[in-house]
Amino acid sequence: MISNKRVAFYTLGCKLNFSETSTIARLFQNDGFEKVEFESTPDIFIINTCSVTENADKKCKSLVNRALKISPHAYIAIIGCYAQLKPEEIASIPGVDLVLGANEKFNILNHIADVEKNTQTQIHACEISEVNDFIPSYSSGDRTRTFFKVQDGCDYSCSFCTIPLARGKSRSETVIETIKAAQKLIAETGSKEIILTGVNTGDFGKNTGETFLDLIKELDQLDGIKRFRISSIEPNLLTDEIIQFVASSKKFVPHFHIPLQSGSNDTLRRMRRRYQRDIYESRVALIKELMPNCCIGVDVIVGFPGETNEEFLDSFTFINELDISYLHVFTYSERANTHAIELSNVVPISIRAERSKMLHILSEKKKRFFYELQKGKSKEVLWEGERDGEWMYGFTENYIKVKTPFLIEKTNTIQHIQLEELDTEGIFSIQ
Repeated sequence: MISNKRVAFYTLGCKLNFSETSTIARLFQNDGFEKVEFESTPDIFIINTCSVTENADKKCKSLVNRALKISPHAYIAIIGCYAQLKPEEIASIPGVDLVLGANEKFNILNHIADVEKNTQTQIHACEISEVNDFIPSYSSGDRTRTFFKVQDGCDYSCSFCTIPLARGKSRSETVIETIKAAQKLIAETGSKEIILTGVNTGDFGKNTGETFLDLIKELDQLDGIKRFRISSIEPNLLTDEIIQFVASSKKFVPHFHIPLQSGSNDTLRRMRRRYQRDIYESRVALIKELMPNCCIGVDVIVGFPGETNEEFLDSFTFINELDISYLHVFTYSERANTHAIELSNVVPISIRAERSKMLHILSEKKKRFFYELQKGKSKEVLWEGERDGEWMYGFTENYIKVKTPFLIEKTNTIQHIQLEELDTEGIFSIQ
């Protein structure tokens, strides 16, 4: 054991990465390390990487340089998706001591014999086909809402995505073991809300003969937790039965985040998505029929190779007519080892930017319209502990952002409120 050493963590990317970073941080703390902030001159930096976009790769390199400025002699370990995909590239970054792929990130303590900088970077990254373990993870200590990893990996082959190469095949624990992990999470964190997350969350149970519906039915019976929220689920895996269950659930909130990626069927085919837009449209219609005040978030990619102006406008019109609440807009970026990089008719960067701007404006309009519809309604808001000037913020069950004057005692409490007028920032203010 290396005791009395200070370790700092930085997470790039998705909610899944946040849950895994927290779990790895607890391993260090249980082994005698002190967890500190990134700027607090630690002895060790652990950077958990993403590789969904080119910017994530650049951000990793920038963080290594920043870490060395803070602590020039600190030990630097890189884990996560970028580490699995391009370990040699990371090892060439000056100052990196250790690179761990998907199979070894949870064994990180076994690879740190001391915290002296290495003369040569150590790399431990096996072939992704050999990655079979599933390690339940959850965030703690830094968020009122806890991210709970219930699934990992992906068996899909979307033409733009490197995630299957970085995380391996779809896998999860059994429902029974996942419930045990959830009970431990509830006991240790005291959080009021758990957000279920994964690479392809709706694929839960594929390797155990169970289903995501089986899981959420059991989670709904747990004591000690007020809310469950589903972080993201593919439209082809969001069954009518799941929607109907959430509509009648005691604890699952009326909020879905459903990746669309494009509203053009031609673009969806080139993306190798497993649905066409009529499926998406039917999912939204059923949700709104059963839960009129449900919040629906949508992922969209702009500038995919071959996306003509007609296809983009077709997609834009389709999204505009959907009864959804907000968009997460991603500008397509070329990724090595994907089919999409081989496609012709590359969309110029300037046009990608124009299309992204159009969808961001549409998202703001959709969000404002959804918020306006909530005026006068009674909701329950879960207050979070982060202070922003004189304010603190929280979210209702249907993901409406609300603010109130900061009062530390309100942190991690649920308050019944009435949604009245929106302020100039488009947020409901509660006095």
